[in-house]
Parts: sequence; structure tokens; C-alpha cells
Amino acid sequence: MGSAGGEELDGLLDEQAAYYRAIAAEYLDHLDLPGGDEVREALDAFRPAGNVLELACGPGVWTGQLLRHASHVTAVDASAEMLAIAAARTGGEQVRFVQADLFAWSPDRRYDVVFIGFWLSHVPPERFGSFWSFVADCLEPDGRVFFADDGHRTHRELVKGPSSATIRRELRDGTSYRLVKVPYRPVDLEKQLRRLGWRVTVTPTSGPFYWGAGSRG
Repeated sequence: MGSAGGEELDGLLDEQAAYYRAIAAEYLDHLDLPGGDEVREALDAFRPAGNVLELACGPGVWTGQLLRHASHVTAVDASAEMLAIAAARTGGEQVRFVQADLFAWSPDRRYDVVFIGFWLSHVPPERFGSFWSFVADCLEPDGRVFFADDGHRTHRELVKGPSSATIRRELRDGTSYRLVKVPYRPVDLEKQLRRLGWRVTVTPTSGPFYWGAGSRG
């Protein structure tokens, strides 16, 4: 995957954040890829109990399922628009919503579980290692991590070709934005995490999704 310089990368991430603010109102209409039920079953089997940190919670698609097992969920997202939808769907005493840039935010405590729902593929390759160091800092010493994602990229999105992690997506009104989308292969992602000291098993679904679960080595 190609890499971007510092200023270029910052601009790309700003544009990605703007995309998720803009798409909030129609985001739930795009969740139609097959394989989601397998991820939900895997998450229930994982049982994310205790105090859970949800990174990039979006409109709360997974927050409600986390609350089946968790005693409390801290759900973080950069988009106020996404958080407003999430709070309307799953608000209550068991959940705290935090608006913050995940590339700049520091947790005020450690958690039993970190859940990353369809965000890992939007982390630039240049920040993969620092992102996972951040996840480690969020966890209790015996904490666990669970993530779900997909490598789905349409031919139309590949404005810089299949070797680039930069794609372009459009809203219904035709407005386009650049964003990061890394098409990880589960076996390769598992190896990358192992090199960083994580014991995580990454499992593909029958559709385009995959999920990973584990802990620090």
C-alpha cells in the first residue's frame, strides 16, 4: 500500500472525518453487505463484559449489542452527528458518549475490552503501529480486544489504483470525499499484529467481513 507524506496524510484524515460527519444521516442505509450475522454471533460468543471502550462508534450500530454484556460502555467518535444518532438509539446510564479525534485522544482510564467496529481499515498504514500502541494503552493488563471490518472496495472507489489505501466515496448528492480504506487479508493482518506483540486470531466470514479477537502477548 502506498504511503502519504505528513501534510498530505493530515489532509486526507481531515477529509475522511468530514465524510463521516456528512454521511451520518444516510449511513444506516448503506449497511447491506452479507456476513454481518456471523460477526454478531462471534461478538456474543466473545462476551465483551466489564468496562468496554468502543472506538469509532458511529451511529451506535454495535453499541446496543455491547451493552448486552458490558457493565458500562464508553463510545468515542469524531462526528457529533454520528454521536447524536447513537445517543438516540442506545443512550442511557450504561453508556457514555465522547466526541474526540481517535488519532489525538487519550483515555482517562483503562478498560476490560476495546471494541473496534469497522474502523481499523480506515487507519492509515503509516499509523498502524501507533494505533495499536494506543489500543494497548486503553486496556487493563489482562484486557481483551475485538474488532470487525471488511476489505470491500468498489472499482469506482479506486481512484489511485488497487495498490493505494486512498479511495474516494460519494454521498447521494454527488459530493465526493477521499478517505482511507485498507483491504487487509485476514491472514496478513494476523501476522502484522503478531509482530506488534498481539495474540489475535482473525477470522473471515462467508461474506466480505472478518473479525479478530485476542489480547496482548
